[in-house]
Amino acid sequence: MKTKQALLLLSIISSGILSCSKSSTTTAVTGNWISKSDFDGVARSEAVSFVINDTTYIGTGFDGTSRLNDLWQYDAVKNFWEQKADLPGTARSSAIAFAVAGKGYVGTGFDGINKLKDMWQYDPATNSWIQKNDFSGSARYDAVGFGILDKGYVSTGFDGNYLKDFWEYDPATDSWTLIPGFGGSKRMAAVAFVYNNKGYICTGINNGTSVNDFWSYDPSTSAWTELRQISNISADNYDDNYTDIMRSNAVAFTIGDKAYLTTGENGALLSSTWEYDFATDLWTSKTAFEGAARTGALGFSANGGGFVTTGRSSTYPFDDLRQFFPTQAYSAND
Repeated sequence: MKTKQALLLLSIISSGILSCSKSSTTTAVTGNWISKSDFDGVARSEAVSFVINDTTYIGTGFDGTSRLNDLWQYDAVKNFWEQKADLPGTARSSAIAFAVAGKGYVGTGFDGINKLKDMWQYDPATNSWIQKNDFSGSARYDAVGFGILDKGYVSTGFDGNYLKDFWEYDPATDSWTLIPGFGGSKRMAAVAFVYNNKGYICTGINNGTSVNDFWSYDPSTSAWTELRQISNISADNYDDNYTDIMRSNAVAFTIGDKAYLTTGENGALLSSTWEYDFATDLWTSKTAFEGAARTGALGFSANGGGFVTTGRSSTYPFDDLRQFFPTQAYSAND
């Protein structure tokens, strides 16, 4: 439930960051979460998703007992799920996925024993998979992946060491290129999102500690830009209320010219939701996620909307689906 006092206390405890030297102001939050058709697959966490032409595909993950290799399609207009062809490769969790040029790609992850580096391409036109060249970085899990224009990108994760290498995938040549220059912290269980043909990476953990740096990548210049950090560390007032943005195993999605971060964990499970304004490089608190607090969920953007599904609380997995409406007033009856 979204009692403001309880959320504020949880934010202080979970982030461990409270500035006593600056005064903070409390502002009313907006946004409303509406329940949609539950995910038709087995409840799970640590799954992957990719979006092709506003159609979302969700697959793999861990149901609390077994790793999975199934794939499901979600139509946001019809609010309808349909099962598609299983991933032929090893069942896995904590993998990466991205979409490029009308195809989906899934790779890396963990099968319960081994870290993985195989890559697979899904063609929605034929509902079929083809194995591609292995990811050229080390086998890993809890990395991030995203697609921009005609290339895919994979970064961070854990291979026994926390990572920050950054790789570009070219589907035309089925080849990987290491791109230097990411100056951020090593991390696993971060989030990535794309806006205006730029990639963004933030959150995650390094050696058990949540990181607060935030970075943007522009493929047109092959350059990284460090953005404002996501905790209350400056002498200015803009970050006074940045109490619990830092987290791991969260989800992120974009709606219009804003990005949204929600769920995850930082000492406790989180449901707080934050809006990022690309124009101002500032974060604003929004209505907390209305489902159960969770980690290892999925967030995706489709048909102009932002959605959150799956995840887990302790060993209990979820299959609910909710859509976020950032400008609506909160309603408890939807």
